[in-house]
Amino acid sequence: MKDAVVSQPAREIYRRLLGYAKPYWKVFSISIVGMLIFAATEPLFAAMMKPLLDGSFVERDIEVVRLMPFLLLGLFLIRGLAGFIDSYCLKWVGRRVVADLRQEMFEQLLRSPTRYYDTHGSGQILAKLTYNVEGVANATTNALTILVRDGFTALALLAYMLYLDLALAMIFLLIGPAMVFSIKYATRRFRRYSRRIQERVGELTHTAQQVIEGHRVVKAFGSEAQEARRFARVNEKTRSLQMKMVATESISVPLVQLISALAIALIVYLSTLQGLREDMTVGTFMSFVVAMGLLLSPIKRLTAINAPIQRGIVAAASLFELLDGERERDTGTRTLERAVGRIEYRGVGHTYDPSKGPVLHGIDLTIGAGETVALVGRSGSGKTTIASLLPRFYDASVGEILIDGIEVRELTLKSLRAQLSLVSQDVVLFNDTVANNIAYGREAGASLAELERVAEAAHALEFIRALPQGLETRIGDRGVLLSGGQRQRLAIARAMLKDAPILVLDEATSALDTEAERHIQAALDSLMRHRTTLIIAHRLSTIEKADRIVALQDGRIVEQGSHRELLARDGYYARLYRMQFVDGPLDDPAAA
Repeated sequence: MKDAVVSQPAREIYRRLLGYAKPYWKVFSISIVGMLIFAATEPLFAAMMKPLLDGSFVERDIEVVRLMPFLLLGLFLIRGLAGFIDSYCLKWVGRRVVADLRQEMFEQLLRSPTRYYDTHGSGQILAKLTYNVEGVANATTNALTILVRDGFTALALLAYMLYLDLALAMIFLLIGPAMVFSIKYATRRFRRYSRRIQERVGELTHTAQQVIEGHRVVKAFGSEAQEARRFARVNEKTRSLQMKMVATESISVPLVQLISALAIALIVYLSTLQGLREDMTVGTFMSFVVAMGLLLSPIKRLTAINAPIQRGIVAAASLFELLDGERERDTGTRTLERAVGRIEYRGVGHTYDPSKGPVLHGIDLTIGAGETVALVGRSGSGKTTIASLLPRFYDASVGEILIDGIEVRELTLKSLRAQLSLVSQDVVLFNDTVANNIAYGREAGASLAELERVAEAAHALEFIRALPQGLETRIGDRGVLLSGGQRQRLAIARAMLKDAPILVLDEATSALDTEAERHIQAALDSLMRHRTTLIIAHRLSTIEKADRIVALQDGRIVEQGSHRELLARDGYYARLYRMQFVDGPLDDPAAA
């Protein structure tokens, strides 16, 4: 998809970008009118030279001399008003386009499949939403203003010069091929460096974000100097690319201006060489020279604007790559009001990366309504994958999964995920109040009584009441102002409030101390009594009461039964159990 977007012609990308301005065509049209009026005033300055000089110095017309200050003042008033209108209106449209793009990108991220986040760093994604989209803003506001306004101005001045003297004005037209060649060469370099700069900025953001999020690990391992060197390398590469961009811009702009100056010098030289023709007055000649001088400024700005336009095109290509990316396939047409909770895995296999082979092989598993089933096994045995396939974070590569006899692909994603509550070991909380974190996902919110009920059931009410503003206390990014156990209890309270018929617990009590774990386990036992529960277990002591334990090895089910049955069988599960309590932890809790 990325190659397809990048290979699109720049004109097509820019046309698509401008298409976002279509809903605001009325304001856009007003800005264009303002630009036309502003551009039309430019040759009027040169035109005023003719009657001023001929009237005062040749014809001695005092009326013309007295009229000029008023005409000049009126011209500036019109020019100032037109300039304000075109600048404000176009910037308004530009910021609306950027806001719409950001919103569309964010909504696309919400609908992107989980594997998109597996293969794209969060820093790169954030760079698109911040740095890249601002490049688009410059291309749709400042750059477009200069492109249209100064383009009209240059055309108006050229037309006026052709009107005054066709032969001399044609010299300006002869320099066109040289200007086009130099601009085309610079354009290729701008686009190449812009794309590489965007990649470096994404890497820069990602590097910084990793340190920000893992600052405790960095400090604990004394890796400040190492991380500083890593950031410095990326930072220096970014700076070097930006300087190459600056060098290209610094060379291309003076080069085009030099070509224009040569044309003006040639015109002045030829004019002085042959002398003024009899049909050309002093005022006409000076008016022509002033028009040439006025032409330099728009040409300079038009040349300089090539760089931000190319950056904007490359940035737009990057944004369209995201916008055109794959979305979660929500092909289901059926809905469930509330599932009974029977789950079936029929011949399920799954592959994340074909080069690494399948991670699940022929999983056949039936979980009765209200039954509690625990998945155990070493790291990489497929525990988390089995749980992730149920809410369709990934679609099974082989086989089918059913809830109450309905294949999960037949259910709409909203209906399917409404049947599940998830409590994971890696608790995700938002920089919001305690109340809003517990009620997350409920558009209508929750009453105070409901919040206190689930908080008490999760043994969280006591510490919540001790917070400065109670339920209205903001808990910081990812709940950093709370302890690990407090964060996990809020996550359990959130799952309780959702009251879904199916629970997925990924070692939900792992971050709690012994006393809190006992209370939480009692609350979970009560909650699981009327719900189908799938537990991903790393600590085998937490799943001894499960109705059934399913032992996994290399993506296959090797044993299943109750805790006592499996210990009595003295097989794979018994070895894992003894290993954990004799030799240490079974596996890395963060692994799947």
